[in-house]
Amino acid sequence: MMQNDPSANIVIPELPDEVKGIGEIALNLWWTWNPRGKNLFKLLNRYLWKESEQNPIKLLRSLSESQIRALSSNESFMREYRYVYALFNQYMQDKTLYSIEEPLPVVYFCAEYGLHHSVPIYSGGLGFLAGDILKESSDMGLPMVGIGFMYPQGYVRQVIGSDGWQNGANESIDKDTAPIERVLDENGEHLTIQVPFIDPPVYTAVWKINVGRVTLYLLDTDIEQNDPWDRQISSHLYAPDINQRLRHQIVLGIGGYRVLEELGIEYSILHLNEGHPAFALFERVRAFIENEGMTLDDAIERVKKSSVFTTHTPLQAATDVYSFDLMSHYFSGYWKRLGMEKEEFMRFGMNPDKPQAGFNMTVFGLNMCEYRNAVSKKHCDVTRKIWRNLFESEERAAEAIDYVTNGVHLSTWLGDELTDELDKTLGENWLNMQDVSDIWLRIDELDERKIWDLHYTYKVRMVNFIRERVRRKWSDEGIDPLVAMAEGVMLDPDVLTIGFARRMTAYKRPDLILHDLDRLEKIINNFSRPVQIVFAGKAHPADNPGKKILQRIFKTAQDPRFRGRIAFVEDYGENVAKYLVRGCDVWLNNPLIPMEACGTSGMKASINGTLHCSTLDGWWPEGFSGQNGWAFGGDVSSDDSDAAALYDTIEEKIVPLFYILDENNLPIGWIRMMKEAMKSVAPNFSARRMMKDYLSKFYLPISKRCLSWDD
Repeated sequence: MMQNDPSANIVIPELPDEVKGIGEIALNLWWTWNPRGKNLFKLLNRYLWKESEQNPIKLLRSLSESQIRALSSNESFMREYRYVYALFNQYMQDKTLYSIEEPLPVVYFCAEYGLHHSVPIYSGGLGFLAGDILKESSDMGLPMVGIGFMYPQGYVRQVIGSDGWQNGANESIDKDTAPIERVLDENGEHLTIQVPFIDPPVYTAVWKINVGRVTLYLLDTDIEQNDPWDRQISSHLYAPDINQRLRHQIVLGIGGYRVLEELGIEYSILHLNEGHPAFALFERVRAFIENEGMTLDDAIERVKKSSVFTTHTPLQAATDVYSFDLMSHYFSGYWKRLGMEKEEFMRFGMNPDKPQAGFNMTVFGLNMCEYRNAVSKKHCDVTRKIWRNLFESEERAAEAIDYVTNGVHLSTWLGDELTDELDKTLGENWLNMQDVSDIWLRIDELDERKIWDLHYTYKVRMVNFIRERVRRKWSDEGIDPLVAMAEGVMLDPDVLTIGFARRMTAYKRPDLILHDLDRLEKIINNFSRPVQIVFAGKAHPADNPGKKILQRIFKTAQDPRFRGRIAFVEDYGENVAKYLVRGCDVWLNNPLIPMEACGTSGMKASINGTLHCSTLDGWWPEGFSGQNGWAFGGDVSSDDSDAAALYDTIEEKIVPLFYILDENNLPIGWIRMMKEAMKSVAPNFSARRMMKDYLSKFYLPISKRCLSWDD
């Protein structure tokens, strides 16, 4: 009794008419940030919901025909289903825009999107930011379309060996159980386009994901029309092979633009998240020339004045650069079609500091977009300095480069029970006013016992989640007891817990807290005031120094003298992140200054009452008030001095505050700081505030320009 919908690459059970809306909700990620949507699937079968890893498609496929037929006769379920389906339909039909004026349509290009673990097409923070932007644009009713990649084989599962070395296991997307749909052509076939200017020809199939009211289109070269080398273009994020990496970015930028043309999607504003999709700028120039009869100069000017380039890179050395010979191999026919000479074409990506290095994608984006932004105030200062020669001086760079500090989608990252408490305390309409600081003042009215019990619930849930993962690994593989200890089987929810979870790479200094193991041992094993540390994060597959740092952390966690109070949680991703940002007591961040462009994990922790402790880099100089967390270290990073300052902060400020209890057995000082974190971070570092900044600084000014051109 299966229905195979040709418009979707899934096979789900045929649902009775009375509950057909369940399938509609399952195919829209709206449910992922709406507690009642998640709970609806849990009501179908709590055990299977857990076993499916909260994937509604897998869940529906696991139900028997009799279980599905029985739904319509379950009165309590049907009441909740009708209510949730009504909420979903109202959301999809609502016309809500939280600005005075409506911007013209925006197309948003990014190499990765972190939306939900059922759609593993992300690597890290860049992807989660892009996912939060799509979700918030949906909530606000912003007219936006996303373009990205499918990565059918690209998600790397982290597997840690008993020696602590990271091994990668590629995991293919199961297209039968992911909430993705085929895009069909006029003949009802899966839409496939040829990417221009690659010889021999490369083809890409097109898929879509419904993100509330926003549609994300994904490109997939892993199809039969392509030879094996070409099929691999979209298989992995950030391919190490430079030739394949360039082809990847040609498909994303030029192929992505062609998808928009093929589907007849009209837009006025082009927003590029990093340099990976920047070739879409040239393709837009081509379209203005060929479709609207513009001259080359006019087309370039129009593209510049209607495009936004967001850079996350704090170093010139971290940008993508392609040799001029490699660029000539792929683009010799392209610049002729644009009416350019080779030198003129290459000049758009030429770094004045290193003119012979090749074609720089970040330089190209900065040159071709009049609206440019860094992702925090501090990162803006850094960006202006490193690219000052591109704009002839630092003063001109200051005029050319603005900033929009990143934010997080509150409904995605807040715990469901905490959201319920906020509904009661702030009023049920608080999400519509989430970026208004004054409404958050009522956080002070939250009962101390309630907020502490809620935090403890999240902490117990986190510890149980980690232990269950170890139990499953032990039952499947029979792991060594020291490995089980290193992966968290001995964690204690009553112990002060510090979390460090992010990409394992040298500049983030994941092992800074291990700098002096003798001193750390005294902190961790304090009899009356113990501390435990939970690490998580992946090293890039090609980053051996990052893998060595991870290995050192894992081996330290295996050391019996730390008594199981250091743990490394394997395979960090969106689901693990949610447990950690809600369940840890302290969120640690200690990058080399000024290498953290922004960072958002500390925001996700703070909105849940987990206190941030960080060097003053990225977003924290804007967020730190002195009452909502801790800052340590100086303006210039030094491992010796920063580690000493971190130990001092833990011993003198964090530990005493956590363990000093009042007559009701509550850490009142700690709870007060939790409230300050929520009050200060939630409104100011929400995705709502971020998108309003993009509106006021970029989208609306561009819209006014576009309308004047039409006149």
